[in-house]
Amino acid sequence: MQGLKRITRSSISASSQTLRPNENNKNLHLLPPSQHFLAQRTSNRFFDFYKLGNKAAVEKERARLADELNRGYFADMDDLKKHGGKVSESNKILFPAMVAVKFPDLEVTYSDGKAVKLPLRPNGNENVADANVSDLPKASLYCLSFRASAQGMIDSWNVPFVDAFSGSKEVQLFEVSFIDQWLLCRTPIKQLLLRIMKKPKHDENKDAVKRQIVYSFGDHYYFRKELRILNLLTGYVFLLDKFGRIRWQGSGVATQEEASSLLSCTSLLLEEK
Repeated sequence: MQGLKRITRSSISASSQTLRPNENNKNLHLLPPSQHFLAQRTSNRFFDFYKLGNKAAVEKERARLADELNRGYFADMDDLKKHGGKVSESNKILFPAMVAVKFPDLEVTYSDGKAVKLPLRPNGNENVADANVSDLPKASLYCLSFRASAQGMIDSWNVPFVDAFSGSKEVQLFEVSFIDQWLLCRTPIKQLLLRIMKKPKHDENKDAVKRQIVYSFGDHYYFRKELRILNLLTGYVFLLDKFGRIRWQGSGVATQEEASSLLSCTSLLLEEK
Protein backbone atom coordinates (compact mmCIF):
# COMPACT_ATOMS: atom_id res chain seq x y z
CA MET A 1 0.00 0.00 0.00
CA GLN A 2 2.87 2.34 0.83
CA GLY A 3 4.43 1.46 -2.51
CA LEU A 4 1.21 2.39 -4.24
CA LYS A 5 1.23 5.76 -2.44
CA ARG A 6 4.79 6.37 -3.51
CA ILE A 7 3.93 5.53 -7.09
CA THR A 8 0.88 7.77 -7.05
CA ARG A 9 2.73 10.72 -5.57
CA SER A 10 5.67 10.28 -7.89
CA SER A 11 3.41 10.00 -10.92
CA ILE A 12 1.59 13.18 -9.90
CA SER A 13 4.89 14.91 -9.35
CA ALA A 14 6.18 13.76 -12.72
CA SER A 15 3.02 14.81 -14.53
CA SER A 16 3.07 18.22 -12.84
CA GLN A 17 6.65 18.73 -13.96
CA THR A 18 5.46 18.56 -17.56
CA LEU A 19 3.45 21.72 -16.94
CA ARG A 20 6.38 24.06 -16.70
CA PRO A 21 5.66 27.74 -16.01
CA ASN A 22 6.11 30.24 -18.75
CA GLU A 23 7.16 33.83 -18.52
CA ASN A 24 3.59 35.10 -18.15
CA ASN A 25 2.47 32.72 -15.41
CA LYS A 26 5.23 31.65 -13.09
CA ASN A 27 3.06 30.06 -10.43
CA LEU A 28 1.24 27.43 -12.46
CA HIS A 29 3.65 24.69 -11.33
CA LEU A 30 2.29 25.11 -7.80
CA LEU A 31 -1.13 23.80 -8.85
CA PRO A 32 -2.16 20.13 -9.25
CA PRO A 33 -2.71 19.14 -12.92
CA SER A 34 -6.53 19.24 -12.71
CA GLN A 35 -6.55 22.68 -11.09
CA HIS A 36 -3.88 23.91 -13.47
CA PHE A 37 -6.02 23.01 -16.47
CA LEU A 38 -9.10 24.65 -14.97
CA ALA A 39 -7.22 27.79 -13.99
CA GLN A 40 -5.62 28.06 -17.42
CA ARG A 41 -8.94 27.55 -19.16
CA THR A 42 -10.73 30.06 -16.94
CA SER A 43 -7.93 32.59 -17.34
CA ASN A 44 -7.94 32.27 -21.12
CA ARG A 45 -11.71 32.54 -21.30
CA PHE A 46 -11.68 35.62 -19.04
CA PHE A 47 -8.97 37.21 -21.16
CA ASP A 48 -10.71 36.42 -24.46
CA PHE A 49 -14.02 37.74 -23.15
CA TYR A 50 -12.61 41.11 -22.21
CA LYS A 51 -10.23 41.30 -25.12
CA LEU A 52 -12.71 40.42 -27.84
CA GLY A 53 -16.14 41.17 -26.41
CA ASN A 54 -15.84 44.04 -23.94
CA LYS A 55 -13.10 46.43 -24.96
CA ALA A 56 -15.24 49.40 -24.01
CA ALA A 57 -15.67 48.07 -20.46
CA VAL A 58 -11.91 47.55 -20.13
CA GLU A 59 -11.17 51.09 -21.28
CA LYS A 60 -13.85 52.43 -18.95
CA GLU A 61 -12.34 50.64 -15.97
CA ARG A 62 -8.84 51.80 -16.93
CA ALA A 63 -10.05 55.40 -17.04
CA ARG A 64 -11.73 54.95 -13.67
CA LEU A 65 -8.61 53.43 -12.13
CA ALA A 66 -6.46 56.28 -13.41
CA ASP A 67 -8.98 58.80 -12.10
CA GLU A 68 -9.16 57.27 -8.64
CA LEU A 69 -5.40 56.91 -8.39
CA ASN A 70 -5.18 60.67 -8.75
CA ARG A 71 -7.36 61.04 -5.65
CA GLY A 72 -7.22 59.40 -2.27
CA TYR A 73 -7.58 59.92 1.46
CA PHE A 74 -4.44 62.01 1.79
CA ALA A 75 -5.40 64.23 -1.14
CA ASP A 76 -8.86 64.73 0.37
CA MET A 77 -7.35 65.46 3.78
CA ASP A 78 -4.95 67.97 2.26
CA ASP A 79 -7.85 69.76 0.56
CA LEU A 80 -9.82 69.68 3.79
CA LYS A 81 -6.99 71.41 5.62
CA LYS A 82 -6.77 74.07 2.93
CA HIS A 83 -10.43 75.05 2.63
CA GLY A 84 -12.13 73.30 5.55
CA GLY A 85 -14.39 71.23 3.32
CA LYS A 86 -15.59 74.21 1.31
CA VAL A 87 -15.11 72.69 -2.16
CA SER A 88 -16.91 75.64 -3.73
CA GLU A 89 -19.00 78.57 -2.64
CA SER A 90 -22.71 77.91 -2.62
CA ASN A 91 -24.70 79.75 -5.24
CA LYS A 92 -26.66 82.77 -4.09
CA ILE A 93 -29.60 82.44 -6.44
CA LEU A 94 -31.69 79.60 -7.81
CA PHE A 95 -30.57 77.88 -10.98
CA PRO A 96 -33.22 78.63 -13.62
CA ALA A 97 -35.52 75.69 -14.19
CA MET A 98 -34.74 75.62 -17.91
CA VAL A 99 -31.02 74.98 -17.37
CA ALA A 100 -31.14 73.06 -14.09
CA VAL A 101 -29.83 69.47 -14.33
CA LYS A 102 -31.64 66.54 -12.82
CA PHE A 103 -30.31 64.83 -9.74
CA PRO A 104 -28.99 61.40 -10.78
CA ASP A 105 -30.99 58.35 -9.80
CA LEU A 106 -29.88 56.85 -6.51
CA GLU A 107 -31.20 53.76 -4.76
CA VAL A 108 -31.31 54.16 -1.00
CA THR A 109 -32.48 52.04 1.92
CA TYR A 110 -34.30 53.03 5.09
CA SER A 111 -33.26 51.48 8.38
CA ASP A 112 -36.34 49.23 8.22
CA GLY A 113 -35.04 47.71 4.98
CA LYS A 114 -37.39 49.52 2.61
CA ALA A 115 -35.62 50.55 -0.61
CA VAL A 116 -36.60 53.51 -2.79
CA LYS A 117 -35.07 55.39 -5.66
CA LEU A 118 -34.28 59.07 -5.33
CA PRO A 119 -35.26 61.62 -6.34
CA LEU A 120 -38.97 61.16 -5.84
CA ARG A 121 -40.56 62.60 -8.95
CA PRO A 122 -43.74 62.11 -10.95
CA ASN A 123 -42.34 61.60 -14.45
CA GLY A 124 -41.79 57.87 -14.61
CA ASN A 125 -39.77 57.06 -11.48
CA GLU A 126 -42.07 57.84 -8.58
CA ASN A 127 -41.76 55.62 -5.54
CA VAL A 128 -45.06 56.49 -3.93
CA ALA A 129 -48.15 54.71 -5.17
CA ASP A 130 -50.38 56.87 -7.36
CA ALA A 131 -48.01 59.80 -6.97
CA ASN A 132 -48.53 62.94 -9.00
CA VAL A 133 -47.01 66.38 -9.08
CA SER A 134 -49.30 67.83 -6.43
CA ASP A 135 -48.41 65.02 -4.00
CA LEU A 136 -44.68 65.75 -4.05
CA PRO A 137 -43.05 68.47 -1.93
CA LYS A 138 -42.10 71.60 -3.84
CA ALA A 139 -38.63 71.67 -2.27
CA SER A 140 -36.37 68.85 -1.12
CA LEU A 141 -32.99 69.22 0.54
CA TYR A 142 -30.62 66.31 -0.09
CA CYS A 143 -27.67 66.13 2.30
CA LEU A 144 -24.91 63.73 1.22
CA SER A 145 -22.13 62.41 3.44
CA PHE A 146 -19.57 59.82 2.34
CA ARG A 147 -17.69 59.67 5.64
CA ALA A 148 -18.79 60.12 9.25
CA SER A 149 -16.56 63.20 9.53
CA ALA A 150 -18.99 65.12 7.32
CA GLN A 151 -21.98 64.84 9.68
CA GLY A 152 -21.16 68.07 11.49
CA MET A 153 -21.07 69.88 8.15
CA ILE A 154 -24.44 68.42 7.19
CA ASP A 155 -25.96 69.56 10.50
CA SER A 156 -24.86 73.13 9.81
CA TRP A 157 -27.26 73.12 6.84
CA ASN A 158 -30.17 70.97 7.94
CA VAL A 159 -30.68 72.46 11.43
CA PRO A 160 -31.53 75.99 10.20
CA PHE A 161 -33.50 74.45 7.32
CA VAL A 162 -35.70 72.43 9.69
CA ASP A 163 -36.14 75.38 12.04
CA ALA A 164 -37.12 77.76 9.24
CA PHE A 165 -39.69 75.50 7.57
CA SER A 166 -41.04 73.60 10.55
CA GLY A 167 -44.60 74.60 9.70
CA SER A 168 -44.45 73.74 6.00
CA LYS A 169 -45.66 70.53 4.41
CA GLU A 170 -44.16 71.51 1.07
CA VAL A 171 -40.57 70.67 1.99
CA GLN A 172 -38.73 67.48 2.86
CA LEU A 173 -35.22 66.60 3.95
CA PHE A 174 -33.16 63.54 3.01
CA GLU A 175 -29.91 62.72 4.78
CA VAL A 176 -28.04 60.15 2.68
CA SER A 177 -25.08 58.26 4.14
CA PHE A 178 -22.95 56.35 1.63
CA ILE A 179 -21.48 53.00 2.65
CA ASP A 180 -19.05 51.52 0.15
CA GLN A 181 -16.96 49.06 2.19
CA TRP A 182 -17.26 45.61 0.59
CA LEU A 183 -17.92 43.74 3.83
CA LEU A 184 -20.61 46.14 5.04
CA CYS A 185 -22.43 45.80 1.71
CA ARG A 186 -22.83 42.01 2.00
CA THR A 187 -26.48 41.13 2.67
CA PRO A 188 -26.16 39.62 6.19
CA ILE A 189 -23.88 42.42 7.42
CA LYS A 190 -26.00 45.04 5.69
CA GLN A 191 -29.16 43.79 7.39
CA LEU A 192 -27.43 43.72 10.76
CA LEU A 193 -26.08 47.23 10.22
CA LEU A 194 -29.52 48.57 9.32
CA ARG A 195 -30.98 46.94 12.41
CA ILE A 196 -28.35 48.62 14.59
CA MET A 197 -28.99 52.01 13.00
CA LYS A 198 -32.75 51.70 13.35
CA LYS A 199 -33.96 54.26 15.84
CA PRO A 200 -36.96 53.80 18.12
CA LYS A 201 -40.10 55.59 17.03
CA HIS A 202 -40.99 58.73 18.90
CA ASP A 203 -44.01 60.94 18.68
CA GLU A 204 -43.13 63.14 15.73
CA ASN A 205 -44.01 66.80 15.65
CA LYS A 206 -46.65 67.16 12.96
CA ASP A 207 -45.36 70.64 12.16
CA ALA A 208 -41.76 69.49 11.70
CA VAL A 209 -40.11 69.10 8.31
CA LYS A 210 -40.28 65.53 7.09
CA ARG A 211 -36.70 64.41 7.76
CA GLN A 212 -35.71 61.06 6.30
CA ILE A 213 -32.42 59.27 7.05
CA VAL A 214 -31.44 56.76 4.39
CA TYR A 215 -28.36 54.78 3.34
CA SER A 216 -26.81 54.00 -0.02
CA PHE A 217 -24.82 50.77 -0.18
CA GLY A 218 -22.25 49.84 -2.81
CA ASP A 219 -20.15 51.59 -5.41
CA HIS A 220 -20.96 55.26 -5.95
CA TYR A 221 -18.19 56.29 -8.34
CA TYR A 222 -20.36 57.09 -11.37
CA PHE A 223 -22.96 58.79 -9.20
CA ARG A 224 -20.24 61.08 -7.86
CA LYS A 225 -18.95 61.72 -11.36
CA GLU A 226 -22.32 63.06 -12.44
CA LEU A 227 -22.37 65.49 -9.52
CA ARG A 228 -18.64 66.28 -9.87
CA ILE A 229 -17.95 65.21 -6.31
CA LEU A 230 -14.25 64.60 -5.64
CA ASN A 231 -13.58 65.04 -1.93
CA LEU A 232 -15.21 62.31 0.17
CA LEU A 233 -14.43 63.92 3.52
CA THR A 234 -16.74 66.88 3.10
CA GLY A 235 -20.53 67.16 3.05
CA TYR A 236 -22.70 68.21 0.11
CA VAL A 237 -26.21 69.67 0.00
CA PHE A 238 -28.54 69.98 -2.98
CA LEU A 239 -31.88 71.76 -3.14
CA LEU A 240 -34.25 70.07 -5.58
CA ASP A 241 -37.60 71.12 -7.00
CA LYS A 242 -40.55 68.72 -7.31
CA PHE A 243 -39.28 67.55 -10.71
CA GLY A 244 -35.96 66.37 -9.27
CA ARG A 245 -33.93 69.23 -10.73
CA ILE A 246 -30.99 70.73 -8.81
CA ARG A 247 -31.81 74.39 -8.19
CA TRP A 248 -29.18 75.20 -5.55
CA GLN A 249 -26.14 73.53 -4.00
CA GLY A 250 -23.53 73.97 -1.28
CA SER A 251 -20.74 72.12 0.50
CA GLY A 252 -18.70 72.04 3.70
CA VAL A 253 -19.75 73.95 6.79
CA ALA A 254 -22.48 76.51 6.16
CA THR A 255 -21.61 80.09 6.87
CA GLN A 256 -24.35 82.39 8.13
CA GLU A 257 -24.58 83.98 4.70
CA GLU A 258 -24.81 80.61 2.95
CA ALA A 259 -27.48 79.35 5.35
CA SER A 260 -29.49 82.49 4.67
CA SER A 261 -29.04 81.92 0.94
CA LEU A 262 -30.39 78.37 1.27
CA LEU A 263 -33.44 79.54 3.18
CA SER A 264 -34.24 82.39 0.82
CA CYS A 265 -33.81 80.17 -2.27
CA THR A 266 -36.08 77.56 -0.69
CA SER A 267 -38.73 80.23 -0.07
CA LEU A 268 -38.52 81.31 -3.71
CA LEU A 269 -38.83 77.70 -4.81
CA LEU A 270 -41.99 77.30 -2.74
CA GLU A 271 -43.51 80.27 -4.55
CA GLU A 272 -42.93 78.77 -7.99
CA LYS A 273 -45.98 77.38 -9.74
